[in-house]
Amino acid sequence: MKKIITILAVCLLTSFGVQAQQKIGHINSQLLLSIMPEMKKAQEDVKKFAQTFQTKLTTMQTEYDAKVKKLQSEANGMSDAIKEVQIKEIQDLEGRIVQLSKTGEKQVSEKEQELAAPIIKKADVAIKAVAKEQGFSYVIDSSTGALLHAEDKDNIIGAVKAKLGIK
Repeated sequence: MKKIITILAVCLLTSFGVQAQQKIGHINSQLLLSIMPEMKKAQEDVKKFAQTFQTKLTTMQTEYDAKVKKLQSEANGMSDAIKEVQIKEIQDLEGRIVQLSKTGEKQVSEKEQELAAPIIKKADVAIKAVAKEQGFSYVIDSSTGALLHAEDKDNIIGAVKAKLGIK
């Protein structure tokens, strides 16, 4: 029995010694990405891309409003056949507006992901390089809310910014 307790004590002390040697760092990856010049450029490009859809939607909405207003003002003097044709045109235009809106949202999202992917990979490579250089066993992303406690001295954002050439 005494041998078992001794063996358990040695195992516990050994495991505590191993844990004490592990170094944990933290970084706010959202902050890092927001200050990377490449991400700022990507966001501007996505905004310009989205603006093309917004311009087209605005033009179509103006056309839609004009057709509805014209139908409302001239409805009393129109034959039922002409009213039906104009209502059908308005409904078709409404459908195209809805479709362009959905397509635009999807394409803007895809463009955003396409432009952000290499930037995120670059940040990830830099974080891993700094962690290795500074001997961190773990780096926790404090922007995800998974961080319970962190010492400021372990924040590696300064070193990662330097690695990326960001001031």
